[in-house]
Amino acid sequence: MSIIALFLGIILLSYVLEDLAIVVAATLSVKQSIPTLVALLAIFIGIATGDIGLYLIGKVAKKVRFLRYPLFRYLRARRIQRKLHQKAFISLFIIRFIPGLRLVGFTLSGFLDVPKFKFFVAVLAATALWTTLVFGSLILLGNTQWFQNYHGWLLIPLGLCLMLLLNRFITQIFLREKYDPRR
Repeated sequence: MSIIALFLGIILLSYVLEDLAIVVAATLSVKQSIPTLVALLAIFIGIATGDIGLYLIGKVAKKVRFLRYPLFRYLRARRIQRKLHQKAFISLFIIRFIPGLRLVGFTLSGFLDVPKFKFFVAVLAATALWTTLVFGSLILLGNTQWFQNYHGWLLIPLGLCLMLLLNRFITQIFLREKYDPRR
C-alpha cells in the first residue's frame, strides 16, 4: 500500500477512533510500512483537525435557535461559559486528556464562543504532547527485541489496552474527588 494511502487512512481513522489510529500508526511504523515521522504527522493532523471540526460544529450549532435558547436559560451553562472563557487554555488542555470529554468540551467551546486563538493553541499543544508521548511509547515498545522477533502482531491489542489503562489513570488523576455520585 502506498504511503499516501496509509497517511490518509490514519487521518480518517483518527476522526473515528483516535486511540486506535495512534496504535495502528505506531504498528505500521514499527513494521516499517510507513516512516515514523509521516505516521506521527498523520496522527497529529487527524486529531487536530477533528478537534477543530468539533469546535466549528459548536459554532454552527449556536446559530440554531432551538439549541441556543434552552442552553442559556440554565445557570450552570452560564457558569461553564465563564469558566471556559477565564481558564480556556488549562480547561481545554485537560479536556484533551480525559476520555469522553472531547466531543462535548470542544463542541461546547465553539458554541460558547471560546476565543479561537486560545482554543487552537490549547488543542495544538495538548495534541502534540499526547500524540508524541503515546506514539513514542508504542514505538519504543514495538522496537524491543521481543516484539521484533516473536510478537509484533501483539502491538495493536497491547497498545489499545495500554491506552485504555492510561486514559483511566489520567481520568482518575484529574477527576479525583471532583465527582460525587449522589448529585
